[in-house]
Amino acid sequence: MGMIGCFVAVSEDTLRNLRADEDTIEEFLYPDDGDSEPENYVDVDKAWHGIHYLLTGESGGGQEPLSLAIFGGIEFGPEVGIGPARFLTSIQVAELAKALDAIPVETLAARFNPKDMEQKEIYPDVIWVRDDMESLDYLLENYQQLLSFYKDAAGRGDAVIQWMS
Repeated sequence: MGMIGCFVAVSEDTLRNLRADEDTIEEFLYPDDGDSEPENYVDVDKAWHGIHYLLTGESGGGQEPLSLAIFGGIEFGPEVGIGPARFLTSIQVAELAKALDAIPVETLAARFNPKDMEQKEIYPDVIWVRDDMESLDYLLENYQQLLSFYKDAAGRGDAVIQWMS
């Protein structure tokens, strides 16, 4: 199984309602007892930590707004998988989408350093050196999905909820 990076874009009103009644977060994120996904949902599988590394060069933290793409925002509510969910406001989403869109994929590819990723224990740390360019393709494919997700969310004026499942 493993840790999966999950994201859902929501209106500011929906975010406000979820924050006001945190007992409803899990049901919102896992509709139909987990048999469905919420609207405007994307996951980046196990590529989340590698994407963060390509954006920041770090295993955690880094410079905003790029550091917000995976580990951003403010925690809220109960555990909804692996820890509580986090949220970004619509303003943060717009800034992040603009910053992500300004980075050519070739720049991210040039930052790919399997040995450094293994040393920094970038999850899942066993694949970077072993799979080399295949793991880069995996990261870039999932990054493209995340970029589209953030651009679409920004275009609608949405906030974003992030969580690990």
